[in-house]
Amino acid sequence: MRTQVAIIGAGPAGLLLAQLLHQRGIESVVLEARPREYLESRVRAGVLEHQSVDILKAAGVGDRMMRDGLPHEGIFLHFNGRNHRIDFADLTGKAVMIYGQQEVVRDLIAARLAARQPLYFEVDDVSVSDFDWAAHRTDRPRVRYRMGGQEQTLECDFIAGCDGFHGVCRQSIPERELTIYERVYPFAWLGLLAEAPPASHELIYANDSRGFALLSMRSPTVSRLYLQCLPEEDLNQWPDERVWSELQARLGSQLATGPVLQKSVTPMRSFVAEPMNSGRLFLAGDAAHIVPPTGAKGMNLAIADVQILGQALESYYRSGNTEALRAYSATCLRRVWKVQRFSWWMTALLHRFDTDNAFDQRRQLAELEYIVSSRAAAQTLAENYVGLPLS
Repeated sequence: MRTQVAIIGAGPAGLLLAQLLHQRGIESVVLEARPREYLESRVRAGVLEHQSVDILKAAGVGDRMMRDGLPHEGIFLHFNGRNHRIDFADLTGKAVMIYGQQEVVRDLIAARLAARQPLYFEVDDVSVSDFDWAAHRTDRPRVRYRMGGQEQTLECDFIAGCDGFHGVCRQSIPERELTIYERVYPFAWLGLLAEAPPASHELIYANDSRGFALLSMRSPTVSRLYLQCLPEEDLNQWPDERVWSELQARLGSQLATGPVLQKSVTPMRSFVAEPMNSGRLFLAGDAAHIVPPTGAKGMNLAIADVQILGQALESYYRSGNTEALRAYSATCLRRVWKVQRFSWWMTALLHRFDTDNAFDQRRQLAELEYIVSSRAAAQTLAENYVGLPLS
């Protein structure tokens, strides 16, 4: 087969890029290793920045989000037994949207199939090659894969590596070309998805002597809750009753309980690969960077990446100008590092580290007191949370 852009991965990054390119009349083929049912049911991120909402609406996939999503104009910080509200609308004039990643993926898959554009699930043995940049001749990058037991080769102009942290695309770039920056945190999140109405209309981030906790939601009847725990935590040691009890203690709230739909432990890390491309292979989303989930930035970074990449590819196909493509990595990384800083800061502000002493804990509380008593400090948090400009 032959196409203009081969997209590896059908998560939010890959599917949104395909939709953006389709709107611009640019051909693409999307290859995904997992089944459609898995992608549409996997519960992950759920907070969309204001500009992520705008991008999805402009891409023609925002109708269900605007109908079913939950606009939030603030969050609560819980410490010293009290809730303190950070008012995004007042501080920035903007808001965020609660709308699960699996719902974004479902909308994008539906749009792709409705447009009768190539989208292949359960593809095996993917490899990418021949993507070295050549300024004065036409390259032919290749993607080889197996589908339905048959080996296939896809030729293209460009490859978009949207296949996540463990995907093949970043691993296919020679090690000498990449610089890796990474921090692994000494804790994880025990996540609970429950059929229970949220105890708050907005998210609550808790700094407690027992550890961090977060009250979030996916709908008016489904709660998403998290507890700080050890990375090697044994879920068998966390029956539902213990989880609910610990959440109520850390959040200082009386929670409505209900059937637990999902329980998992998520390790936490910060990760950046530089640059975000090698020749005609471009990385986007988790393939290029990972943030701890405290700042709610993972899916939003992926959306920002492909918005920038889509514009750069449009410039190339309209005029043959490669300037925006060559600037893609630098453009994205300027924002990526600002978001990494914010995600690290939120994580350090709210979690208990195993090296903390009494001084560190009092310092955390002093910083939280400063944030909720200073408009300038609260505005800094709000500006980062609702979303920094793309460039």
